[in-house]
Amino acid sequence: MSAARAADPASGRTLLTLYDDTLPDVFGYLLHRCRDRRDAEDLTAETFLAAAGELRAGRTPDIGIAWLLGIARHKLIDHWRRQAREQRNLQAVAGLSVESTDPWDDELDAALARQVLSELPPAHRSALTLRYVDDLPVPQVAAELGRSLHATESLLVRARAAFRAAYTAIGGAP
Repeated sequence: MSAARAADPASGRTLLTLYDDTLPDVFGYLLHRCRDRRDAEDLTAETFLAAAGELRAGRTPDIGIAWLLGIARHKLIDHWRRQAREQRNLQAVAGLSVESTDPWDDELDAALARQVLSELPPAHRSALTLRYVDDLPVPQVAAELGRSLHATESLLVRARAAFRAAYTAIGGAP
């Protein structure tokens, strides 16, 4: 992305070049993880707005796709946090609780797993996605979610249990 860095930042050409070159990658990254086209479009826009702010402030160590995907990941996590807060509020009003069972390690049907993942609460979805789709170690998942290591481990246990229950309920083999 050296051509983007060399362009005149005052004219906006850096961001336009970056946008043209990376839009499909950023949108695809977000769509694959949130599974909702409208949310992915919104998050893509938020990602490029944040990138523009960083460029204007001069806080860009290396302009490129990796940098943008890092911003996109943070925007996605923020989105999941907002959803989790909303859901916690609704659950508190309804008096719902989360069941917990042991996780399992069988092979999964990918399409069915994506469907189940998209229906999980945002906190569970974000933890499982970061851990098993993005393949981040638990300490890094904790850092990305802004949680302690122990809280993240507990969240992952609950998320795997919820995933297993939902997967089994719609016909997946336990």
